Amino acid sequence: MLLHLHSGLRWLVVLAGLAVILYALRGALTKQPHDKVMKNLAITFRSLMDLTLFSGIVMVMTGFDFSNDLGAHVVLMLLATAVSHIVPAVMRKRKQEERSLMPYAVATAVSLAMVALGTVTIMRSVAG
Repeated sequence: MLLHLHSGLRWLVVLAGLAVILYALRGALTKQPHDKVMKNLAITFRSLMDLTLFSGIVMVMTGFDFSNDLGAHVVLMLLATAVSHIVPAVMRKRKQEERSLMPYAVATAVSLAMVALGTVTIMRSVAG
């Protein structure tokens, strides 16, 4: 059951990440200011990343049978989660007029790329 939760959360992470990227790109192209919607989308993405990481840690700690590629998967997911926290933390410290949207798009794309790579790493070892 935990594996299904962890795998299902991955798809919510992807959807939330795409929402962040699309909203940030649209806002940057139309020169919209940073707003509450961007903040809430980033919080949602970050929270889903945290929850997915937590479920993965629980799986590892309970002895779920993984392959030798578990180390690469864990490192990539830890880094992806860390990246999901950087931009919101930086923007929170800036004055409202100094906040911009493109950093959200870039950091979220990097985070999702790491999630994809980590997923491929673990799936390759499970399938092969």
